[in-house]
Amino acid sequence: MGGYRPGWLNSSIAWMTAIYLIVPVTIVIPVSLTDQRFLSLPQEGLSLQHYAALLGSEAWRGAIGQSFLIALASTALAVIAGTLCSVGFWRIGRRSTELLRAVMLLPIIIPSIVYAVGLYRSYALAGLLDSFVGVVLAHGVTGIPYVVVTVSTALAAFDPRLEQASRGMGATLWQTLRWVIIPRILPGIVSGGIFAFIHSWDELLIVLFIASRNVFTLPRKIWDGINENMDPAMAAVAVLLVMLTVALLVADMTLRRSREKV
Repeated sequence: MGGYRPGWLNSSIAWMTAIYLIVPVTIVIPVSLTDQRFLSLPQEGLSLQHYAALLGSEAWRGAIGQSFLIALASTALAVIAGTLCSVGFWRIGRRSTELLRAVMLLPIIIPSIVYAVGLYRSYALAGLLDSFVGVVLAHGVTGIPYVVVTVSTALAAFDPRLEQASRGMGATLWQTLRWVIIPRILPGIVSGGIFAFIHSWDELLIVLFIASRNVFTLPRKIWDGINENMDPAMAAVAVLLVMLTVALLVADMTLRRSREKV
């Protein structure tokens, strides 16, 4: 007997939803190639002048560099903390850990504006406003939930007998974690890291509250450009962001498929 086959209505809704999500992204591409000095579709022909202006602008390069460094540092923080928390919850295996896991997801559950206001007040007291460390900590904490979700999913499929066998052969807890558990859940760790990196790379609202002049990320630069002069270079940046996101997601899918074949 054949499996369930979606009808024409389900297929139509799925395609309409996909088109609705993709069309705004595809429109950015011709806008980034416009020959005009403002955000618009090309009038007389395609031009790469805004990509050249983007690469030649010290302000844009600085914003890209700061965003990249912040994303790397916050991703490392999120991956380490999220992985250790997930493994700890998994090993304890009690009902109380479900509550703790829910608490770890709060940064992506509560409204971002509420979290940003709370960070602003606490950072003002701690002297972390407009600092690289402050932004890294904020992005790292808000990136932990992505790692917790993906690693917890990977651990759900992990055979606990492998850990028992490792400990029975005399391996320490650290050796078991390093040589047995982590290699088996590596796709979940990498997926969580990719989503944490994308989150940090795209995050704007928190930066608007806790950063000013010393820390100027790429989303903040785009925001200021929208408010000031609608520079078409923003469309070029948007295309580069989309390409980076797609590349990371493709890498994640490739890793998962390669691990499934092993």
